[in-house]
Amino acid sequence: MGSSDENERLAHPEFWDQRYAQAEGDRPTHEWFRAFAELEPFFDQRLFKSRTPDSNPKILHLGSGDSDVPVGLWEKGFKNQLCVDFSAVIVDLMSKRHASMEGIQWKFADVRQLDDIPDMSIDVAFDKGTLDAMIHGSPWNPPDDVKDNTSRYIREVNRVLKNDGVFLYVTYRQPHFVRPLLTCDGTDWNIEMDILGDGAGSFAYHGFALTKSSPSTG
Repeated sequence: MGSSDENERLAHPEFWDQRYAQAEGDRPTHEWFRAFAELEPFFDQRLFKSRTPDSNPKILHLGSGDSDVPVGLWEKGFKNQLCVDFSAVIVDLMSKRHASMEGIQWKFADVRQLDDIPDMSIDVAFDKGTLDAMIHGSPWNPPDDVKDNTSRYIREVNRVLKNDGVFLYVTYRQPHFVRPLLTCDGTDWNIEMDILGDGAGSFAYHGFALTKSSPSTG
């Protein structure tokens, strides 16, 4: 997914501000991977079967960028969505692009410090490539900044998620490398995983569903 130097820059908002400033019309500038249509089977299994639009679950998109996933869910009837990103450029762009869609809010925020989101207020947290963007260097022995950034992030997800909530995470990385990052100190997850083929049979993505092991982790 790019050179080592570029991978390291992915964890900084300046990289994404520059990328998103190139947006033209409604065309996504960087659908990190997997558009909504490709993820719909995963959502059907991990979201639609357990939470209907009528139940009005609060859905938090973590590092949402200009992905089409929030709009895809909105069109399915999910109209209680908060999309956060640390690129002010994309937050402004998406807020204007979808201003007519009541029920989706775009907000400037760093997923490692979600101060404006109360404890245990989120039903569904969704990440498609945000954790991945924090990872660089050796997957067997991640650099200290990777371990610091990812653990801060995952602990914040754990904090804002309701005790009966679910954290859905889609990744192109190998499960045995991301599991230690997901299970950082301060968390206690039940973890299930689905293999998400890309339709061409050449490369598999993975979809994780994480739930809290006990109320005490809230």
